[in-house]
Amino acid sequence: MDTLSRLSHDTDIEVAMAAVISLGLIGSGTNNARIAGMLLNLSSYYYKEPRLLFCVRIAQGLVHLGKGLLTLAPYHSERFLLCPTAMAGILTMLHACLDMKFTIMGGYPFILYFLALAMQPRMLMTVDENLKPLAVPVRVGKAVDVVGQAGRPKTITGFQTHLTPVLLAAGDRAELATEKYIPLSPFLEGFVILKENPEYCEDH
Repeated sequence: MDTLSRLSHDTDIEVAMAAVISLGLIGSGTNNARIAGMLLNLSSYYYKEPRLLFCVRIAQGLVHLGKGLLTLAPYHSERFLLCPTAMAGILTMLHACLDMKFTIMGGYPFILYFLALAMQPRMLMTVDENLKPLAVPVRVGKAVDVVGQAGRPKTITGFQTHLTPVLLAAGDRAELATEKYIPLSPFLEGFVILKENPEYCEDH
């Protein structure tokens, strides 16, 4: 982030444009206050440069992607599987940025739409079998790699309990905090269908 911030004031206009777009890409959907502040300063710094101002506006849009409810991520299923289509969308955009004056600033600004292939919801929403929203308690914390460990080790650390819907940051993992419902997906991200646990009985 610091390196890109320095490069965004570079005398070479191509380097500055690429650095500004990169700031938006690394913070896409995070609402990162530091990056947002940098971009705000850049918008007043480059107010006489229409091309650089356009790059700043694109980067601001990426940082506040879907008001912070979306992210650009080619990985899914707790970063276990790679979606080739999403990866291709990000690489197409990066490749186009190698010659920004001709592509995005020239006659092909629609190349930005390729990023839509990699957009994913950051929130976890739980619904019942009739697809009606269901508020259930979930524990959200930093994901821990438990591959190859014996027994039932903890999969998250430093968790907090929230009611769904809930936002998951990069590197976060969620698990149900109740045994009343059984998730139909082993991964709790995006939209998850829950069904009632027939063996569940409430403690009095």
